[in-house]
Amino acid sequence: MIVLITLLGASRTAAAKECVILLHGLARTPDAMQPMAEFLSAEGFDTANVGYPSREQSIEKLAPAAIEQGISQCAQAYRVHFVTHSMGGILVRYYLGKKPLERLGHVVMLAPPNQGSEVVDRFRKVPGFDLINGPAGLQLGTGENSLPRQLGPVDYSVGIIAGSETFNPLLSQALPNPDDGKVSVDATRVEGMSDFLVVPHSHPFIMRAESVKRQTSFFLRYGRFDHDLAPSEDRVSLRSDTPQA
Repeated sequence: MIVLITLLGASRTAAAKECVILLHGLARTPDAMQPMAEFLSAEGFDTANVGYPSREQSIEKLAPAAIEQGISQCAQAYRVHFVTHSMGGILVRYYLGKKPLERLGHVVMLAPPNQGSEVVDRFRKVPGFDLINGPAGLQLGTGENSLPRQLGPVDYSVGIIAGSETFNPLLSQALPNPDDGKVSVDATRVEGMSDFLVVPHSHPFIMRAESVKRQTSFFLRYGRFDHDLAPSEDRVSLRSDTPQA
């Protein structure tokens, strides 16, 4: 009997996995995070690559709908992580600030506008900006109505990877340098973060760089980045998802 119970317990432990919820950014689709999801799956994680209508609702409405969908897909996991791009990180901060997750592991945010973006400040009144970016996009500025700046410090394990290169010089003119074309490096930081890394990649494609995938997996396992990992021969996977924010 003791042997049987031990074997059953070992079987359950072996079956239990860590699950990663992936959240794309503004005006993107789950395709943007699919290369990262495939990489993490190969690393042994279960994944839930969640799509949500980023241009149709406010962050307050998007966050619970998207994150609870991911949590339901990770129902069998003993620990749940998050990997986010851009606005996806703000959804996680908003949600966890309201409803802590008991099974929470680590959070990796890629190019998050944690202090907002001056791009929104500069272009929000340009005709068509609100149609392209929706209610949530208008919340990502740096002024008094900026939702990211109303959120408090993080009190859970967060690693942030910021990009320092851009192929959009027009938008970069609105940003303090260095920047990734949408968010400045300094604006990605948040009080309470566990680790921080800057990589030579642009905002739309940072999540597809091979070094970023490796660093993301490393943080999910150890709660820190591998600062000795050289980004040599770094490659970016380009797919059909249209890069926006």
